[in-house]
Amino acid sequence: MTERMAALADAAIHLVAARGMRGLTHRAVDAEAGVPTGSTSAYFRTRKALVEGVVRRLAELDAAEVAEAGATRSLDPDELAEGVARVLDTWMTVGRERTLARYACLLEATHHPELRGVLVHGERLREQARELLTALGAPAPERQSRELVAFIDGLLFDRLVGTGALGAPAPGTPESRAELALALRAALRGVLGR
Repeated sequence: MTERMAALADAAIHLVAARGMRGLTHRAVDAEAGVPTGSTSAYFRTRKALVEGVVRRLAELDAAEVAEAGATRSLDPDELAEGVARVLDTWMTVGRERTLARYACLLEATHHPELRGVLVHGERLREQARELLTALGAPAPERQSRELVAFIDGLLFDRLVGTGALGAPAPGTPESRAELALALRAALRGVLGR
């Protein structure tokens, strides 16, 4: 993705997080990015292309953040849980806008079959989970990685916008990261049969 496309996608992410998918228009992205009218449509010709650009940018940013945090480098389940908890907590604080935009795009894809292709951008995280579970000796890493990612995604969704947000520790606190790590340790133990 070029620098200009990334800037437009970042503006679009902000719009989706703030206004929902209805707020995502080429004209609105132009205004948010502070570029001349028509600039966004020159890079993303259709609404589908714009949504795909947003999801591709989200995947790039998420992958970079996971790599930077080193969340998946350890093969010790406790350290792994701690690393993933840090990333999830980040996605609920400084990355909250991106997380909200990601969920909005995924929901949009359920209503518009032509957007189902955006789901492929989540494959890298599933591959990482499969590789980790294989290295940790999981008996069925293909299936178990899907289950683990679903658990993690559900945990994040619940803590960010679900009922879990009502009683959980405030995101960005040591208590939040500790509670997330506890849940992740339990999930890892369950997947690994330990």
